[in-house]
Amino acid sequence: MNYKAELNDEQYEAMLCTQGPVLVSAGAGSGKTRLLTYRVAYLITDCGVPAQKILAITFTNKAANEMKERIAKIVPDGGLVTVCTFHSFCARMLRTYSSFLKDYKENFSIFTETDSNKIFKDLFKQMDIVDEETKSNFKHNVSTIKNENMTVEEFVKIYSYSPAMREFEKFFNAYQAELVKNNAMDFDDLLVNFYNLIRSNPEILESIQNRYEYFSVDEFQDTNKLQYDIIKLLASKSRNLLIVGDEDQSIYGWRGANIDNIFQFTRDFKEAKVFKLEQNYRSTKKILERANLIIKNNKNRLDKKLFTENDEGAEVYYYPAMNEAEEADFVVHTIIQRHNQGVAYNDMAILMRLNALSRAFEEKLLTYNIPHIMYNGFKFFERAEIKSVLSYLTAVVNPTDDLSFLRIINFPKRGIGDTSIDKLVDIASSSKRSIKDVVMNYEYEVLPKPLKDKLKPLKELLQDLDENINKMGIYEFFTYLINRSEIMSSYDKDNEQEYERMLNINSLVNSVREFEENNEGATIVDYLQNVTLSSAMDDDDGKGVVIATVHSAKGLEFNTVFVVGCEEKIFPISREDNDDLEEERRLMYVAVTRAEKELYLTSSGSRFMYGKREYSVKSRFLYELDLAKERKYEPNLQYNSFNKGFNYSPKFSEAHYSNNFQNKGDNMNTIGSNNNQSYNYTFKKDTVEKKTVDLSKIKLGARVNHPKFGEGKIVEISTGSSNHTVKIKFDTVGEKMLSLDYAPIEFID
Repeated sequence: MNYKAELNDEQYEAMLCTQGPVLVSAGAGSGKTRLLTYRVAYLITDCGVPAQKILAITFTNKAANEMKERIAKIVPDGGLVTVCTFHSFCARMLRTYSSFLKDYKENFSIFTETDSNKIFKDLFKQMDIVDEETKSNFKHNVSTIKNENMTVEEFVKIYSYSPAMREFEKFFNAYQAELVKNNAMDFDDLLVNFYNLIRSNPEILESIQNRYEYFSVDEFQDTNKLQYDIIKLLASKSRNLLIVGDEDQSIYGWRGANIDNIFQFTRDFKEAKVFKLEQNYRSTKKILERANLIIKNNKNRLDKKLFTENDEGAEVYYYPAMNEAEEADFVVHTIIQRHNQGVAYNDMAILMRLNALSRAFEEKLLTYNIPHIMYNGFKFFERAEIKSVLSYLTAVVNPTDDLSFLRIINFPKRGIGDTSIDKLVDIASSSKRSIKDVVMNYEYEVLPKPLKDKLKPLKELLQDLDENINKMGIYEFFTYLINRSEIMSSYDKDNEQEYERMLNINSLVNSVREFEENNEGATIVDYLQNVTLSSAMDDDDGKGVVIATVHSAKGLEFNTVFVVGCEEKIFPISREDNDDLEEERRLMYVAVTRAEKELYLTSSGSRFMYGKREYSVKSRFLYELDLAKERKYEPNLQYNSFNKGFNYSPKFSEAHYSNNFQNKGDNMNTIGSNNNQSYNYTFKKDTVEKKTVDLSKIKLGARVNHPKFGEGKIVEISTGSSNHTVKIKFDTVGEKMLSLDYAPIEFID
């Protein structure tokens, strides 16, 4: 294989370095996945390393699957390489060596954040903890203890000055006891329990070390202390450990990621060879120029500067809007313009620091009928009906998981009320049994006859499922479960919401079928583990404009990117600590480097958040990016006929025109507006395909139809030589201001 034709010089040199520890500092878009893939190929085909001896750790299932596919395409034995996330690897090893676990049985459940929150909620109630800040701190501390590889005693000792520590210690221990009672681990426990397993059982550690001799970890800047301790221990024998990361993209400090792990690696492995990947293959020179400008202000980093052989590209644009409505108008109208130029909707993204900013953009995209996706929105496997169906599977394979059993006890509805459920929970608790065990032996319990009558069908169903699980394949058993439990018949298909739930369950059935087809010999336990560890974006169809926080967009790339809400207290969020400010700056760097061809940044002169409207100050990052320095924004008081009063409309100084659209020969031709204000924007006449508007139909009282909002009538009109803007009172959603030149409006004769 001609590796030199596939890799640049620095990538090639890093690939050749196969023995001993290696650190690759890989800048954004520098081809780190390509390096990792070809290094695996080189180990197998040129160095004679058996594929089974290689363990590659990634941070998402999506990244793991992508790497598996790439390796399989170029190496015959590539499918034998273990490529997985930290959590899935630990879960696999814990099941393999489950007989060595002190408190858990083989078929332990993996609790999601939703499951853990349910336990937290119950404990807060039991311990009479009502202060919201205390609740938040307790939940955060539980994860911190595990991610930092500490004991609760060590944590309490460090923070002994806090009067809440004694109560927190009880809370932590009660939470862990509840997990053990349910034969369940949370995500952090997968790491904690695996680390403790290999620390306390040298023979298990040696067995794993003999199986794997070559290790690599992608996105190393996102590892926490515990993950670093695990990989350091696993690689301590062979010392063949490659870590690939970018300290400039370390943005998860709030959830335990430790940027110092990169620097600690060079201290623990002093013989490590260091390579820097600085050639970017994603973005234009203009975009990289801005990226380098901002990230150079951080001190806690390895010195590197991105460069590219790509085109110069378009100028990076900054738009200072007056408020969030105008900001959304500008973004969405620009999206229309770019789409008409041939850029696909799913190749454009609106990135923000806070989810709370999304509403204005969602509404405006909806107004103009533009398809869009809330990236990292409500996950498919977290939907209530999906969790309830999956809980049936859990109830069969892990009968001590009370949390899952409580989801099915009244699903579909069996008329078992909260009082009856509380009675069953009390019996289980007092007799130290699972709730399922109580239900399966209900006839021997002191229970009202009506309750026993309602429990009988549930017991018979569970007996049936218990008897058949080992007689059928995953898909066959799952469809049998759906039919036997009569779940689908409990929904009203004429009800839109319930019909949607039925479609979701159908989609779940399909996912089981696909899983079985792609995983020969897999079990129900394997399937449950797979969906629990699913990445956040697995169910997105990728057909619309992406709306996302910068955190969730890391690792993605788009032709056109809008970074919105560039204001102090938003981006960056108000920070006093310099380390936190550096992480905020890294977030901006990540946002900027998501763009391939075009990049826009916007701010709002005022914003309504947290119940009030406040004036905003431009983000310091705009100045560091050299975007705000020459752009002066002067509001111009104008009369607005829509609300019979005065409001501000933007007026740009010569400096703005020289650096924004006007130097391209663009013309002011579009009005964007909301219920209260009207604004002028700059768009290219020759690229935006405006609709032909029949002026004779634009009149007060005219009936119109919108594909999303339904029917309504025009109540106010503002027409001009280049724009036709109206206020429409819709029958169901109220009043909306729309530009008829772009809105998907049809007049009703």
